[in-house]
Amino acid sequence: MRIATWNVNSITARLPRLLAWLESSGTDVLCVQETKCAESAFPHEPLRELGYEAAVNATGRWNGVALISKAGLTDVTVGLPGGPEYDGGQEPRAIGATCGPVRLWSVYVPNGREIGHPHYDYKLRWLEALRTTVAGDAAGERPFAVLGDFNVAPTDEDVWDRSAFDGLTHVTDLEREALAALREAGLSDVVPRPLKYDRPFTYWDYRELGFPKNRGMRIDLVYGNEVFAKAVGDAYVDREERKGKGASDHAPVVVDLEV
Repeated sequence: MRIATWNVNSITARLPRLLAWLESSGTDVLCVQETKCAESAFPHEPLRELGYEAAVNATGRWNGVALISKAGLTDVTVGLPGGPEYDGGQEPRAIGATCGPVRLWSVYVPNGREIGHPHYDYKLRWLEALRTTVAGDAAGERPFAVLGDFNVAPTDEDVWDRSAFDGLTHVTDLEREALAALREAGLSDVVPRPLKYDRPFTYWDYRELGFPKNRGMRIDLVYGNEVFAKAVGDAYVDREERKGKGASDHAPVVVDLEV
């Protein structure tokens, strides 16, 4: 079974690439982040033509997540139960479903904006709510994983130059401690192969030739429970999909499971 996660940075803008990638990659389930569209505008029909169905949590031009599956979609949970609100509502940042033999969540963790900003505190509370939500499935006996754009680099090795992030979000102790607490709920980091260079970055800024210079970060993560992790046969970053005109600033992370 092939499972992947990809922050597409607008599913409308990326649709031709997304459809071509799904067809060529043989992916069974794709966790998508930053759909940036209302649910009514989600491209269900083109996906159905390729044999996929989709569960969507999206409300408009910001955020938005989905699970796109050829392996079934049951027991869908939209949003984090009891999760924190921002600006008066719960943002569309999480969706969970059972896809054949596995239970998955697609998540888009808040960015945090800057240290001391209310969005930074919201980010930490959101990660705590995620830990609470998934703890039961993480301890279960079926393969389970949380995949998505976590907007946190777990270690200094997961950014191209740690000094370039001094005083910025994504690398702070509090953010990394929140990730560690999530792992302590029974999840482990499935680290992919980079395919090129020595570190498996998943995101490169559009500005200042970030991708050609490989000034990247590993912030798109796969956190699986013990059953999931033991079933992993391979994992890699499909860096090729970050290349060329019209690419997202993130690359897909692909995981092959023996289930």
